[in-house]
Amino acid sequence: MKTLKNYFLNSSYQLLVIIIPIITIPYISRVLGKTGVGTNTFTNTVVQYFILLGSLGIALYGNREIAYHQSNKEKRSKIFWEIAFLRFCSIGLAILAFCIFLFFVHENFEIYLLQSIALFAAAFDISWYFMGMENFKRTVTRNFVVQILSLIAIFTLVHTSQDLWLYVLIVTGSALLGNISLWLYLPKEVYKPTLSAFFNIKKHIAPTLLLFFPQIAVSIYLLLNKLMLGILDSTVASGFFAQSDSIIRVSFTIVTSLSTVMMPRISAMFMKKDIEGIKKQLKLSITIMLGLAFPLSFGILAVAQDFAPWFFGKEFTQVGVLMMLEAPIIIFLSMGSLFGTQYLIPTKRTKILTLSYIYGALINFIANFIVIPFYGVEGAIVVAVFTEAIVTIYQMYHVREEFDYKYMFQGTWKYLVSGIIMFGIVYATTHLININSIHLFAIVLLGIAVYSVGNIVFKSELYLEIRKFVKK
Repeated sequence: MKTLKNYFLNSSYQLLVIIIPIITIPYISRVLGKTGVGTNTFTNTVVQYFILLGSLGIALYGNREIAYHQSNKEKRSKIFWEIAFLRFCSIGLAILAFCIFLFFVHENFEIYLLQSIALFAAAFDISWYFMGMENFKRTVTRNFVVQILSLIAIFTLVHTSQDLWLYVLIVTGSALLGNISLWLYLPKEVYKPTLSAFFNIKKHIAPTLLLFFPQIAVSIYLLLNKLMLGILDSTVASGFFAQSDSIIRVSFTIVTSLSTVMMPRISAMFMKKDIEGIKKQLKLSITIMLGLAFPLSFGILAVAQDFAPWFFGKEFTQVGVLMMLEAPIIIFLSMGSLFGTQYLIPTKRTKILTLSYIYGALINFIANFIVIPFYGVEGAIVVAVFTEAIVTIYQMYHVREEFDYKYMFQGTWKYLVSGIIMFGIVYATTHLININSIHLFAIVLLGIAVYSVGNIVFKSELYLEIRKFVKK
């Protein structure tokens, strides 16, 4: 029950993360103009690279290590301060590198300085501690408050293109204040630091790097598609790919919320050598993730052709076809997240994870090199889906002896059949009306209703778990 509660808390925040850009992007685009938006996007992207390098794999590692020692306050206090000091040092080096970078900046110097507040915010980010403790209520509540206050400030204070600096300050400043606010809860959570904690950070460097390599590997092959399209086809094709991929991955955040919740839970079980408990939790994950992945995939498949020109504009009609081709990737991403984030990381099997991403990058590069000249962006989309399938299959193959897949995926056909029925009804309905905001909302509700009825009729495990949760 705790897992489901944390999942609902985290997924509700992820829904807020999805909704807020939908509200702010049209406003900010009109107020700041294409130049202001472009300046903000570019400068922010540069700073995010410094944050990525400075963060190493500390968030994932810290989450896992705290989960290992949830019940031992003395040990988790020691580990917390060692990892926190390591993060201060690594982000400090990133800030130093950024200062050197600023010597070569000739444009938007002031905006870069304001964006650099995000670097300081990253140094104070200890959300990994509370996730490791499975205290999602605290982090989600903090994030809700910060996001809402930021939203109010943007609409209240940002009115013209001259307010770009103010917009950047609101976004980065709210992140910094939000991260610092979590430190107020620490006195009840951990003991005071000792000087020895600073000198013990060395032992944490190698493990964080092991978790950093998979992040770098996956970033490489996610960027390869757009880069190779721009080189072998056109920048327009690269833009079409990016639009389709953005919708798919935004939808997928609802599913990935569970991985954030499950990783510390499984880490704690692994520390107690509760292998059967881990398998039981992963079975629950499959129930929830596939129960959500199938309707998301079939739902996007049903509305894509009408949604794309309405949402992006008529010149982006082709994106609808791309979204239909890419929709199945949600199912593969779900399984990759389950075996990668929820199992391989907590059980310290990062070598399998890293190799799966490296092989994925190689396959992606070779396949795109062959396919893009003949099939363009459609070919690149198919390659992206194929790559995710290979990555997932590789991970599952290397842990095949540890799981009874027949048992774990038992009942999955119920989601498939319910999804197909939902697709048929939603697809037919979408083509009978002209899509707009109200119609889209109604279509989504229709899809949810049809899929829910299918799960109730078939008595799927997702339905049974939700019924059990609601009763309790």
